[in-house]
Amino acid sequence: MATPTLAVTGATGAIGGLVARALAADGLPQRLLVRDPARAPDLPGASVHGCSYDDRAAAVRALAGVEVLLMVSASEAEDRVAQHLTFVGAAETAGVRQVVYTSFVGAAPDATFTLARDHHVTEQAIRATGMGFTFLRDNLYADFAPDLVGDDDVLRGPAGDGRAAMVARADVARSALAVLRDPEAHAGATYDLTGPEALTLTEVAATLSRHLGRPITYHPETVEEAYASRRRWPAPPWQYDAWVSTYTAIAAGEMAEVSDAVERLTGRAATTLAEVLGSAPR
Repeated sequence: MATPTLAVTGATGAIGGLVARALAADGLPQRLLVRDPARAPDLPGASVHGCSYDDRAAAVRALAGVEVLLMVSASEAEDRVAQHLTFVGAAETAGVRQVVYTSFVGAAPDATFTLARDHHVTEQAIRATGMGFTFLRDNLYADFAPDLVGDDDVLRGPAGDGRAAMVARADVARSALAVLRDPEAHAGATYDLTGPEALTLTEVAATLSRHLGRPITYHPETVEEAYASRRRWPAPPWQYDAWVSTYTAIAAGEMAEVSDAVERLTGRAATTLAEVLGSAPR
């Protein structure tokens, strides 16, 4: 069976960059779609095409002849859904056969996490085109756990005793790579990508304490306290809503389910938070 023509977006970022490098290491040709070609990695077998999600004409040109597309979701922005819809339309026009899209667990119109609602809109738009699809619904990135801690060594938010099955970005990339190696086998599939355990933020704080070598604690805020504590950072209303609803979604149990999809796709067990942080017991 001939290898389909592959395109990867986000090659200058974490997920797309990991996938692009792995495809190159496998000797698979690919097309890298990036906003700034000067920042694209120099990889054997890769051609670079400049386009952004909101530039339909450039995207159609860049995607011409592409059969399978890894669409890494755009950076958080107020117009991210509009960007996605423009790019999905361009992919349809260009004749893309299958889109592998990085979504979010629990993507739904009534999801507590506001950005999961945006992912639902994008998923529905892809479905409506008639293109084949594979949705990789990621949990929170375990790699970001240290960034949740404030300058006072407190992790705070209205998550209550809820749990999150945080996933390593490397596991997401490995899962995407498995799909791209045999896209037809995964057409129409939706995979929840999680870590192997669902942790409370108290447990996350304890793991961070061991990793950082100093006490990290979790303070469960009320929703009102969460908005107030974040207003010291100037941001638009949608961004505050996204920040706070990350935690209320945890409290609601919407990130707690542990999936074995990473292991089924890659043949390797999903990485624990301790392993991501480099603090696994030896």
